[in-house]
Amino acid sequence: MEILTKDEVMLRKEEIIARIKNGAVFIYPTDTIYGIGCSAQNGRSVQKIRRIKQRPDSPFSIWAPSKGWINKHCSLTSKAKGWIEKLPGHYTLIMSLKDKNAVVTEVNPGAKTIGIRMPDHWFHVIVEKAAIPIVTTSANVSGQPFMTSLEDLQEEVKFQVDFIIYEGPKQGRPSKIIKIEEEKMVER
Repeated sequence: MEILTKDEVMLRKEEIIARIKNGAVFIYPTDTIYGIGCSAQNGRSVQKIRRIKQRPDSPFSIWAPSKGWINKHCSLTSKAKGWIEKLPGHYTLIMSLKDKNAVVTEVNPGAKTIGIRMPDHWFHVIVEKAAIPIVTTSANVSGQPFMTSLEDLQEEVKFQVDFIIYEGPKQGRPSKIIKIEEEKMVER
């Protein structure tokens, strides 16, 4: 397991993107807390995250590579368009997924909706260049405290990822979940 800084990621951008596309499971910073993710188009990698988090069937959100990707793969109502304009930001937008092949079924088994994130963070450059959705969920075992620094990353998570992108302690909280059609914020 390798720990990378922002500068190392930017210098090795093409390699990091190739690793993500080839199924790497990794920890990365966002505008809120640290997340654990993989390509949302790789079922084996998504299943590995489910095992790491001990979360067998709850839905995962994705980090969308662009607003264009959201427009192409999600159903857009006037309410949804208004929320998409607020991106990037610290929201998870619960939207209807019109293209069921945009992500593997392991991301959100049996559901017709998906959580969409587009954090306001430098790592978005990597996700955008990769041009694929990335699973985004907190870097922790379900029910345990979420990761805000390397010191509080649980051992059972740390040693099961391929690499960690670390930028120091975070003071944030998880993103705000917005059920768009209900225009309802979900409390965590």
